[in-house]
Amino acid sequence: MKIFNFKLTIFLITVIFGVIFAIPSLFQTNYGKKINLGLDLQGGLHMLLGVNTHEAVSSKIKSIATAVKYFSDDEELLIDGLTILEDSIFFSVLDKDEMPKMDKMLQEISGLDVSKKDLDYTIKLTQEEVIKTKDYSVAQAVETIRNRLDQFGLSEPTVLRQGESDIVVQLPGIKTAEDEKAARDLISKPANLELMAVDEDRMEQVYNMTSSQAAAYGNLILEDTNDPNRKYLVKEIPILDGSQIVDAQVGFSQSNQPIINFTLNSAGARIFGDFTAKSVGKRLAIVLDGKVYSAPNINERIGGGSGQISGGFTVVEAGNVAIALRSGALLASVTLLEKRSVGPSLGADSIQASMIALVSGTVLIFFFMLIYYRRAGFIANIALISNIFILLAVIALFGATLTLPGMAGIILTIGMAIDSNVIINERIREVLRSGASAAKAIEDGYSNALRAIIDANVTTLLVAIVLYAYGSGAIKGFAVTISIGVLTSMLTAIIGTHGIYQAILPKITKDKDNKKWFGVK
Repeated sequence: MKIFNFKLTIFLITVIFGVIFAIPSLFQTNYGKKINLGLDLQGGLHMLLGVNTHEAVSSKIKSIATAVKYFSDDEELLIDGLTILEDSIFFSVLDKDEMPKMDKMLQEISGLDVSKKDLDYTIKLTQEEVIKTKDYSVAQAVETIRNRLDQFGLSEPTVLRQGESDIVVQLPGIKTAEDEKAARDLISKPANLELMAVDEDRMEQVYNMTSSQAAAYGNLILEDTNDPNRKYLVKEIPILDGSQIVDAQVGFSQSNQPIINFTLNSAGARIFGDFTAKSVGKRLAIVLDGKVYSAPNINERIGGGSGQISGGFTVVEAGNVAIALRSGALLASVTLLEKRSVGPSLGADSIQASMIALVSGTVLIFFFMLIYYRRAGFIANIALISNIFILLAVIALFGATLTLPGMAGIILTIGMAIDSNVIINERIREVLRSGASAAKAIEDGYSNALRAIIDANVTTLLVAIVLYAYGSGAIKGFAVTISIGVLTSMLTAIIGTHGIYQAILPKITKDKDNKKWFGVK
């Protein structure tokens, strides 16, 4: 008797694969890939953030003003009154013959609405560029927050855009108030680094000056990060911003205090070197998120494109700031709109309830199949158990995150898997009732059931694909488990059980007892 056949061999290989790769998740071993549990199963933090998109427009205007200033300095083009007011840039070119140079430079920047009157320039962003900038700021915030959380070491964070300007952040595994605060600080930190020139001529007047008076001179009044009573008067147009940073690492000063060493790209290094060469004897303020961390004197030209930030950091604070700088500054700040904490005990209750549903449903199906279909039901139960192992193995290998809707998808998959076996067994029983042999009944049964099974499963698979494409995080989890379950159930029901029947067909034929094998006289 030939026991092994092609279909049975494929089935056994997939079962062995399923058992091996499902064990780490089932028994939580120290080796192998495991299924990641979602927020609703292991507890954690859920936040809804709003992106202040208008700040991105202001930031872009400021960067354009910085480019105008650097261009005029580099080309020795004399301009006067460079100021920013209500998302518009104003300045005057002192030499009419130099205006073509400025016009050419501005034409290279897309999305500008430039108006001129005599020697005066007014620059705004076009309405299309404003919409584009706001949209990009939200997309950039999603990517930046995700990068920060990945570098922070949180496992499987979920960061998704919702609507025009909102972001959903889910952080499984956040269990303490300290972890929650660290994650929130890291997410919301703009990490907007600016190198700004100190206005040495008016610095002594800073304590007697209002913000509007400072703005009249094109300046800003900023506080010291360690002493709010200490103020600096800096030029409104920064020399450099965080977009030129390529790396940031934690270091220690000579007094063993944590500092942040940053490195600029080639363009930033050139601008930094040129500015420090022209500003020997003056001070350069290092500003992070609107506060001055230090304002060292420039003693000589600083080449190499590197610098450092010191300001009384703890080691943890310095590490988080370095992560934020490496992953990029947020183009616009984010506001916490909603926060929900899911305790680990609630997640454990969800898992327990899901497991009760899974086990009880499986046991009831087992008994029904054994009583109604006899040994054919036993074969179907083997396929069902194999299907569960293979499903868990594939979820673990793909690194998918299992949520409560995903658990519901697994339970539903069990019903779908046994449904395929019910269709096959009923088709076999129909042929047996007509008086055909067991061999013919098995082959005709699978042939007749195949179309119905494929139609039903392909329809379900298409719906799952649509749910995954257009659904939110929880719906995606359900769609993933259903999709994998559909494919594994077809494998075990169509190929697996057929291979088993082909292997034991001589035994079925010899017994000539359809009641014992298929539950039919």
